[in-house]
Amino acid sequence: MELHINDILTRITRYNLIRKGRMIYIDVHQKIQGNLAGDYIAVPNLVNIVAKPEHQGAGSSEQEALDSCLKKIKGLNIEDLFPIAEPGPGKKKKQ
Repeated sequence: MELHINDILTRITRYNLIRKGRMIYIDVHQKIQGNLAGDYIAVPNLVNIVAKPEHQGAGSSEQEALDSCLKKIKGLNIEDLFPIAEPGPGKKKKQ
């Protein structure tokens, strides 16, 4: 493949998790090229917001990565999975 040496290329399988009436995606990335935490990584996301690294799973198979991720997020609220956005310039943090 004609990619840059530091490029990462993955194939994605997408799962939907519905918890307490809210839906998130869990994308399982199969490594094609590049450095990842494993051959497969499972990443909870809201399309443009990715879960904190401690909630992502890795493994040598799709099922192993998904199982790892699901164990890490078991019992957590969806909002606890994602980084808290910092306020933009000129805005105050909520107390």
